[in-house]
Amino acid sequence: MKFATKALHAGVEPDPTTGAIMTPIYQTSTFVQASPGNHKGYAYARGKNPTRNQLEKNIAALENAKYGLCFSSGMGAADAVIKLLRPGDEVITGDDLYGGTYRMFTKVFAHYGIKFHFINLADANNISKYISEKTKLIWVETPTNPTMQIVDIQACSAIAKKHGCTLAVDNTFASPYLQNPMELGADIVMHSVTKYLGGHSDVIMGALCMNDDKLYEQLAFIHNSCGATPGPMDSFLVLRGIKTLHLRMERHCFNGRKVAEFLKSHPKVDKVYWPGFTDHPNHEIAKKQMRDFGGMISFDIKSRKKEDAFKIASSVKVFSLAESLGGVESLINHPATMTHASVPAKERARVGVTDSLLRLSVGVEDIDDLLEDLKQALG
Repeated sequence: MKFATKALHAGVEPDPTTGAIMTPIYQTSTFVQASPGNHKGYAYARGKNPTRNQLEKNIAALENAKYGLCFSSGMGAADAVIKLLRPGDEVITGDDLYGGTYRMFTKVFAHYGIKFHFINLADANNISKYISEKTKLIWVETPTNPTMQIVDIQACSAIAKKHGCTLAVDNTFASPYLQNPMELGADIVMHSVTKYLGGHSDVIMGALCMNDDKLYEQLAFIHNSCGATPGPMDSFLVLRGIKTLHLRMERHCFNGRKVAEFLKSHPKVDKVYWPGFTDHPNHEIAKKQMRDFGGMISFDIKSRKKEDAFKIASSVKVFSLAESLGGVESLINHPATMTHASVPAKERARVGVTDSLLRLSVGVEDIDDLLEDLKQALG
């Protein structure tokens, strides 16, 4: 089944009672049992809900995975993965990481005796310098947030398998339309469903996909026991959003390319981070593991002044100054003070997240309006 068909139909069945083509919103906290323990798979909605279950099957199908689990946020999904670990375990991850993930790793789980190594993953061979018998997890973002660093998933998988580690890939920026980490050897694929999968800036949700039966059982136990589960209304909204994922991603990619090319030729712009450029680090790997290059772009301005970046971010009219990404509307963001404020300034600067860096989530508006808006904002 091709991607567009899976987006519309995979895991989704008509309502058996009415024949409704859209999955009903099962707005209930509990389910009546015929006798104690005889609940046909549904007992209490924290554990299972029919609306959420169809969404989990749908997302798993998009990632070519056997299992899917949906969480109340992307951070809830990441939290569940780290809860697989024990005190003394070690994690290797990138030094260009979403600020919320960095904050959770360093401010929450580090206190429980889990050690995190933040390294440059542009060359997967760097992993070997830090891996040991204590290493249990390799956590990868690709493209990274916000400098669009490309990490070779296949190379990371080979290292993880050699050393008996779990490889988890945050696939949020690419979406399953552009990249399928399971096919490149990932054990777990994570999404902030809030972003491209939902696509309309109206849901907070996360997801995990996996193939291994034991891994699924462990994560499903954490999912139910810790309770970071989304409600049926949010699940319905994401199911609806996914039906147009392929159409939206085509436009995100088209608009993203045009915006990246415009920025690269602008006299006030210094560096543009977009993996579609042939001079972007690991561009050839991006070509190999992605189907296109997406609508996420970051750029640094030549003046290197924070106040100039603020002025641009506050002058847009079609773009909106806001956190998040992946919605149909275009957004502009100042990572140093917004999404990555929890990362120490020295660490931000080292990986290129300067005070003059701006990040764009290019939406699906008319490209002429987007370019005109950026032109007037840059001055």
